[in-house]
Amino acid sequence: MPVGRRLPRPLELVVGTVVRIEDHGAYVTLDEYGGLEAYVPLNEVSHSWFKSIREVLKVGQKRVFKVIRVDPRRNHVDVSLKRVSEREAKTKMLEWKRLQRALKLVELAAEKLGRSVEEAMAEAAKLEARYGELFAGFEAAAREGRGALEKAGVREPWLSAFYELAKSHVKLPKVKLSAVISVMCPHGDGVERLLKVLSAWEETISKYPTLDIRFYTVGAPKYKLDVEAYEPKTAEAFLEEVAKAIAAKAGEVGCQYSFERVKGE
Repeated sequence: MPVGRRLPRPLELVVGTVVRIEDHGAYVTLDEYGGLEAYVPLNEVSHSWFKSIREVLKVGQKRVFKVIRVDPRRNHVDVSLKRVSEREAKTKMLEWKRLQRALKLVELAAEKLGRSVEEAMAEAAKLEARYGELFAGFEAAAREGRGALEKAGVREPWLSAFYELAKSHVKLPKVKLSAVISVMCPHGDGVERLLKVLSAWEETISKYPTLDIRFYTVGAPKYKLDVEAYEPKTAEAFLEEVAKAIAAKAGEVGCQYSFERVKGE
């Protein structure tokens, strides 16, 4: 359930499970709102003609709906299926699956600490408030470390519990960027100058602790630099700094160089 709300808002996309079908419409329980029951009017089922509502909806089916009416006094919610685009349904279902993963991590944290799920959710709500989504908070912890949880205001012992679970259960996809560096130093002390150019960027590494970096020869005078990162912008920034460092050192020691990005990686 979104933090601090017991009812969805008009036009909000919600995930619902079909529990009952009647001639005039269907009833669904809203997964994100504690199983709150909502009604799907017959004329909100589909844009296409159908003989029976059961041709479109089936009991037990999980679908994405759009909220069209909310009556807080009666605790009543009407939703529509036909007003949900294919793209909206796909995006919302992905969000819902991410929420389920996050809730499971919260439950595991409560179990690990011998505390109630309600206490765990109260602390986890800080992640949603900070990162806009509960699972995004766990991703931030896996990517950035304990600091991401501290920024959200998560306190011990929850901070350590959330961090350990993020490290072990959240697998972040990485992007790989590469560049080929060519250096030629036609001088008597060319090897010494070459080493200065090729090592010019090493001080830059300390500024990017989250990157996985591999530097190797592909046949003199060409060398390859592979960078893997969770954030493409971070890898891009690193390669830009490397290119500048190599250019400056090559000009300083009188070597020829080229720095070319490898496409498709």
